[in-house]
Amino acid sequence: MNVMNQFFFGVYPYIALAVLAIGSVIRFDREPYTWRTGSSQLLRRRQLVAGSILFHLGVLMIFGGHLVGLLTPVAVWDALGVAHSAKQLLAMVAGGVAGVMMLIGGLLLLHRRLFDPRIRRTSSFGDTAILIILLIQLCLGLSTIFISARHMDGEEMVKFMNWAQGVFTFRAGTADYIADVHWLFKAHIVLGLTIFLVFPFTRLVHMLSAPVWYLNRRGWQLVRSRRQMPVSRIASAPASIRGRKGDGR
Repeated sequence: MNVMNQFFFGVYPYIALAVLAIGSVIRFDREPYTWRTGSSQLLRRRQLVAGSILFHLGVLMIFGGHLVGLLTPVAVWDALGVAHSAKQLLAMVAGGVAGVMMLIGGLLLLHRRLFDPRIRRTSSFGDTAILIILLIQLCLGLSTIFISARHMDGEEMVKFMNWAQGVFTFRAGTADYIADVHWLFKAHIVLGLTIFLVFPFTRLVHMLSAPVWYLNRRGWQLVRSRRQMPVSRIASAPASIRGRKGDGR
């Protein structure tokens, strides 16, 4: 058991993070045209807006909470006068709210992908699989709230903080910090690391992109509807919208 603990929480994090970093760089360099979200909005808009907003807001809140909560040194929280129990309660409440938002949004998106024939035909196995894995990971995370509620002293939270910070600072014996925590926490961590591992090979890579190049875009992009615009309206439209002949707009 100790060997398994050392591997999954002392070695596996570095394997997952290395594949995440190197794999993402290689994919962006060798297959840039696969670096996309693969949106299905044109096939069916229903459920997408509500589901996407709830899902992505929940993801951002959870990711930000984990990042700040786990990687901020314990000494900083102590200097700010934030008790460990108060920090744990905040993490449970904020994480619970964000988790429910992400769960509702994720179920709406999964329903579209599984039960709309057109979307299902255009979806790859990876598109559906990664969404299911994210929802399983979310359910594991929400389940840990009930385990944390039994111990409100905040000491377990400190264990996870020491483990996460130990991984990023290459501290020896990091896996020992969480050797005795509940198996649900361990399953949540291992699946989270596995998501990092498969990240470069899925559509999740779009999370690393920011469309800053739009700020330097020249001219307008004209999107035409199926219904043809009357000639009189085209003639009276501004030149910036009509576009000049041969300019591609």
